[in-house]
Amino acid sequence: MDVAIENSWKERLAAEFDKPYFIQVTDFLKQELRVGKVIYPPGKLIFNAFSCTPFHEVKVVIIGQDPYHNPGQAHGLSFSVQDGVAPPPSLVNIFKEIQSDLGLQLSGTGNLEKWAKQGVLLLNASLTVEANNPMSHSKAGWHLFTDEVIRQVSAGKEHVVFLLWGRFAQNKETLIDSSKHLILKSAHPSPLSAYNGFFGCGHFSKANAWLQQHGIRQIDWSL
Repeated sequence: MDVAIENSWKERLAAEFDKPYFIQVTDFLKQELRVGKVIYPPGKLIFNAFSCTPFHEVKVVIIGQDPYHNPGQAHGLSFSVQDGVAPPPSLVNIFKEIQSDLGLQLSGTGNLEKWAKQGVLLLNASLTVEANNPMSHSKAGWHLFTDEVIRQVSAGKEHVVFLLWGRFAQNKETLIDSSKHLILKSAHPSPLSAYNGFFGCGHFSKANAWLQQHGIRQIDWSL
């Protein structure tokens, strides 16, 4: 199967595209579209995280659960929204922590492409969702693909920082080799849990300290 994904990722993940689960995912999406359902993000942006952050450039991985399900929000990067869209509550809390941790004043945009193009892989476990129906594609099979993405980064890279926010993301820890990567865990930045350990976690400064320690260019978290 020919999948329109960035070349370095296509090479790493080539074996996945002909597996039954991946064919099942693509058939599922085609059927959903055939019956008139609206799917986010738009088709050309489903693999946007990979386009923005080629495999060899990955320095940090931020794992989200599900794309945003309201119009104009999702564009294939976890926690990020398109230009002109107000940042959702979890992203607002991420910005608050960056301001507290690093003293940065952020511009207010919710588009995180600047991070992605510096090596922050903004990976959702599910790469699609039905409009206005959160978690609707969580059992479509995407997690098998994105788990393999995490394994490939763990096996094929060194000194990557994995930011695991909330229980869902922390369940991915078993896919990561902690002997050569930094795993930082906290509560999810959602308003329901941010005060239980996300605020004050210092993950952004800790990530940069780790990268600097290993001779890797730090992330400019400003927007």
